[in-house]
Amino acid sequence: MLSALLLIPLVGIAAIGFLPGTIDPKICRRISLVAILATLIWTIWIGIGFDPTAPGMQFSEFVPWVPWMGFNYHLGVDGLSMPLLVLNGVLTAISIASTPGDLHRPRFYYTLMLLINIGVTGAFVAQDLFLFFGFYELEIVPLYFLIAIWGGKRRGYAATKFLIYTAISGFCILASFLGVVWLSGTGSFDYAPLRSAGLPLGTQILLLVPLLVGFGIKIPFFPFHTWLPDAHVEASTPVSMLLAGVLLKLGTYGLLRFGVGLFLDAWAYLAPWLAVWAAVSALYGASCAIAQTDMKKVVAYSSIAHMAFILLAAAATTQLSLLAAVCQMIAHGLISALLFFLVGVVYKKTGTRDVNVLRGLLNFSRGLPLIGSLIILGVMASAGLPGMVGFIAEFLVFRGSFSLFPVQTLLCMVGTGLTAVYFLLMVNKVFFGRLSEVTIDLPQVQWSDRIPALILSVVIFILGIQPNWLVFWSEPRIVSLVTEFGQPQAGLLTPGNGMGDDRDLGFQPIKSEVTQ
Repeated sequence: MLSALLLIPLVGIAAIGFLPGTIDPKICRRISLVAILATLIWTIWIGIGFDPTAPGMQFSEFVPWVPWMGFNYHLGVDGLSMPLLVLNGVLTAISIASTPGDLHRPRFYYTLMLLINIGVTGAFVAQDLFLFFGFYELEIVPLYFLIAIWGGKRRGYAATKFLIYTAISGFCILASFLGVVWLSGTGSFDYAPLRSAGLPLGTQILLLVPLLVGFGIKIPFFPFHTWLPDAHVEASTPVSMLLAGVLLKLGTYGLLRFGVGLFLDAWAYLAPWLAVWAAVSALYGASCAIAQTDMKKVVAYSSIAHMAFILLAAAATTQLSLLAAVCQMIAHGLISALLFFLVGVVYKKTGTRDVNVLRGLLNFSRGLPLIGSLIILGVMASAGLPGMVGFIAEFLVFRGSFSLFPVQTLLCMVGTGLTAVYFLLMVNKVFFGRLSEVTIDLPQVQWSDRIPALILSVVIFILGIQPNWLVFWSEPRIVSLVTEFGQPQAGLLTPGNGMGDDRDLGFQPIKSEVTQ
């Protein structure tokens, strides 16, 4: 069943590639949309058959690939990857649907978009380290071309910078994977036996550090972040949505799956420093966002700040904080995709993203009132207002991390407080006041510019009001991740730590706290 998630987009690529003659961009978009919607429906079908109470891998597929080198085609899905698969399908479908109909070189463009979907899906379901690395690298080249060909004026610079950074990221991750296979003596890249390899603490630290650097570049954290604002500014709106909403999650997923899963002792030993790293990255991203005049850069630096909360939650390694990390990945994916889409609509209608030029876009008769209202909604969700998914995700992060890292958590809370500062500055300048000359007599906003934003807004509201619909996927897997290694090691928290006095109730305190 999981292989079909990879094959359906391949069928779409073949259909686009083998159509004879010059192809209409709209036909290419329809074929791609059909392929990705079929993939999304199949993902939902897998989700219906998925047992959220089972902590182990489900729908597993295992075929020996290159046995003498330890490579296997091993796929599986659990509570950590299932929500991310759905997020990938939803955001890829919205990105393709929001692509302009007059795109040049449509065959190449939609082929690259579907290849990215294959790479991300494969990385989320791969249970072989080398297979994961192959899918992880697969999405790099398509994204490079999407920025370099369909990007802005400095697209060549931004694409090359992205390629260099991610190449270093891949090298570090591969070095760590090769090291753990070689030093463990298992002779296999399969994930399951490597989890119980029992490497000494010093060896684990030696292997975890390059893994942290590799995934830290991908996420990205300070000081490996400089490629991200340039990539976002130069990328087209659909590509920015995919980059922020899905591709960055490969880094945080990798930290949870491989950092915590393979190097538990080293992770616990380095956890205080990881929490400090999260606090520094959160404050740095928020501070830089305040100073930006480009709306897209504001959202890009905000993304850096909010991704740091996932590192804080992963560093704490309590059941509640790890569950919060998954929730924050989904929340950030939805909110950042919404904001990048709406900023793209503003740019398409006004021709600029400069907050010092735009004014009065909330004007009901001649501005962009619906787009402005939805941006305000997205800003409130990003700032963590109750009733939206951003609130429950950040609340769980801080609640699950505070007992272990109070200072770092408070600093991250300052970072989320600064979210209101830089976004309110942007909203006040762009949407209130009298219309400037640049923003008078704007083109009418079509439904194609409204429907994707409305869909994302509704999902953000639904998951904010009913967060159990999100967390129930991951609770058993998170409990298993914390408890499967037995007693706490190197200072790692026991299951339930930081949840008050209900420590003997398994994962039930998580559910009750989310409900409250």
